[in-house]
Amino acid sequence: MSVLSDTIEEFIKDLMSEYEDKIDLQRNELAQHFNCAPSQINYVLATRFTPDRGYITESRRGGGGYIRVVRLRVDKTDQLFLLVTNRIGDEITARDAQDIIMRLVETSVVSKNEGNLMSSAVSQKALNMPLVLKDRVRASILKQMVLVLLGKEVE
Repeated sequence: MSVLSDTIEEFIKDLMSEYEDKIDLQRNELAQHFNCAPSQINYVLATRFTPDRGYITESRRGGGGYIRVVRLRVDKTDQLFLLVTNRIGDEITARDAQDIIMRLVETSVVSKNEGNLMSSAVSQKALNMPLVLKDRVRASILKQMVLVLLGKEVE
């Protein structure tokens, strides 16, 4: 199933590149194109095109309904700083942390190597502690790394 999800994700990203980072999709047409259920399209949109990954999706239901996907244009600025630090908060799951790191790599705020190091530092394996503490410690580590990489003062 993930191979199909990867293919759908790449297809949508390719379309977005052609149409200036904003596209309107018909869920049923896309499902027919990939010979899958419309719920598979929903899954890809819900998990691969999130604000943490730099996208906003909106849908309009009905006969002429569509799904609009917009790629957020955020550079290494205070906007990114606020987005990331507000999103991280006091706790963050491993999945959400990986989404944020992927977004930083995709927007070239950090290199792929830096992203891999960040991912390793906040991984489940690296945080060898009781489950109730992992999300809190992960948030603290990720926040500090992002602040350093964005050139903000670290307390």
